[in-house]
Amino acid sequence: MGTLRDLQYALQEKIEELRQRDALIDELELELDQKDELIQKLQNELDKYRSVIKPATQQVHKASALQEQHRTKRQAISGEPTAFDIHELSHVTLPFYPKSPQSKGLIKEAILDNDFMKNLELSQIQEIVDCMYPVEYATDSCIIKEGDVGSLVYVMEDGKVEVTKESMKLCTMGPGKVFGELAILYNCTRTATVKTLTNVKLWAIDRQCFQTIMMRTGLIKHAEYMEFLKRWAPLSLYLSLFLSLSLCPPPPLRLTLLFLSLQTHYGDGEYIIRQGARGDTFFIISKGKVTNLLIIEVHVLMVHGISGASQGLSTTVITVEVSSMSESGNLILLGVYHQFVMELLAVIVQLKSDEIKTFAMKILKKRHIVDTRQQEHIRSEKQIMQEAHSDFIVRLYRTFKDAKYLYMLMEACLGGELWTILRDRGSFEDSTTRFYTACVVEAFAYLHSKGIIYRDLKPENLILDHRGYAKLVDFGFAKKIGFGKKTWTFCGTPEYVAPEIILNKGHDISADYWSLGILMYELLTGSPPFSGPDPMKTYNIILRGIDMIEFPKKITKNAANLIKKLCRDNPSERLGNLKNGVKDIQKHKWFEGFNWEGLRKGTLTPPIIPDVSSSTDTSNFDSFPEDNDDPPPDDMSGWDTDF
Repeated sequence: MGTLRDLQYALQEKIEELRQRDALIDELELELDQKDELIQKLQNELDKYRSVIKPATQQVHKASALQEQHRTKRQAISGEPTAFDIHELSHVTLPFYPKSPQSKGLIKEAILDNDFMKNLELSQIQEIVDCMYPVEYATDSCIIKEGDVGSLVYVMEDGKVEVTKESMKLCTMGPGKVFGELAILYNCTRTATVKTLTNVKLWAIDRQCFQTIMMRTGLIKHAEYMEFLKRWAPLSLYLSLFLSLSLCPPPPLRLTLLFLSLQTHYGDGEYIIRQGARGDTFFIISKGKVTNLLIIEVHVLMVHGISGASQGLSTTVITVEVSSMSESGNLILLGVYHQFVMELLAVIVQLKSDEIKTFAMKILKKRHIVDTRQQEHIRSEKQIMQEAHSDFIVRLYRTFKDAKYLYMLMEACLGGELWTILRDRGSFEDSTTRFYTACVVEAFAYLHSKGIIYRDLKPENLILDHRGYAKLVDFGFAKKIGFGKKTWTFCGTPEYVAPEIILNKGHDISADYWSLGILMYELLTGSPPFSGPDPMKTYNIILRGIDMIEFPKKITKNAANLIKKLCRDNPSERLGNLKNGVKDIQKHKWFEGFNWEGLRKGTLTPPIIPDVSSSTDTSNFDSFPEDNDDPPPDDMSGWDTDF
């Protein structure tokens, strides 16, 4: 047995060994981070090359250029909810198909085993089980064909199928599996082909039935909790709460706002109130039991098409005559750029009578709008943008139409897209991200104060003016929903969609605060936190939650804290959607010392000042091959008519 000195010496050796091992781990982690940064830098260079390269022969390579553009810029998705009147949903009779106990059990287990559908409530799963109807296919039949539009999700009870993508085998599936689930979220093309290897028996449900179940559940809960509050919230207490918070909502909104302010959940053993802590909230027990005090557990009460925001500019110059604003004169088209996804043409125009004044003219094909059922989206976009007067939102001055096109005359922001700058730089520093995030916060504060939800935040939809201030653009998914209300349209860019939209629970302005957290993460790292090889996999990753994401070291502690508070799964717990509203975001530690007043007044110096030589300088935008197919007509006589 060794002496005490020997033991101490051995201990020191072990400590030194562990220290060296920790140092080696730190070195390896640093090397790994450097390699990750190099990979990201090379990827950014590749993306930049892909997005700006011009084909040698335009006609031959036009399709290729479009494909490259789609790889880098993300498409937004929109799917209208069920055709039923939302106010009649609680009275809709759902179909019922008898099943054996074994079939019911198999369907339920298959749903609970599915990454997406396992997130549904048990009552919703039970209704889905009841509504599923039987379908049978013979051997060598095609159940789903890649590229076709689908609206059914299936559960397989008997048989075997093969799944292929681009003629490559992915897997085989047997009984107890769900497939085709993306189709019940919105109208989309199938991403793979499913063929039978044997005779198969399936159970199916369509999108309309599924959405009816989801929406009805939310509306029934809404009504139940409102009745609960009406019965148990004493009027004097509820009024005194608003007085204490210095809030003066109009009478129709009072109960709903109370509902919004106080909804919360507590787990077993959690403290709701601690003696000595500051108290500014009262509680009512809805479910569960508490000791000594009380709790409330209620749920928050609160188009079909695709949108994009490509801003590339070519150098084509065209002159046309048009009535503009309040005066007649000539507009000179200084640049043409294409939003490929929307099949629209956009131009930079200049008043001939005053060449310093330039505008952006967005030109949309009427036929495409009708084909993709975007009429309501366009009307909503026009109304919201015309009424929006914020320094952080692109202005819409006037609209026109003719036989084939709609025209939107908007503020020209020549600083370029934030997406382009992020792509070129790879990621932003903390201070740079803070400035652009603050611009979005101001835009959201303005919109939300008017009961408007934006729903498509991403770097592609932020454009810089000549000073370097960021502004929201593309209001195709914005909607005025009022206060304390929800909407059920599935829309947004997959990486930015909030969990409640994916689960069809209904959503409100809190979905915008979720997307704000995603934007922060992407600006700081160059990539969003949730991303998969296809939309359904992305949605499943989102449903796992922000706590499952490993934040890189470059995101500071305060930034990570704000992101996680914005990306809470429960909308009522998100920063920005609490009692103090957007002030909670503005007062967060990450914004400590930030000059909000300077931002609002435009006296704060932006982190990136674009090089804009004149009111006609379009050099900050990417260039793309000009699309000469079906150009705008030379006769613009119809432009004097507002659409």
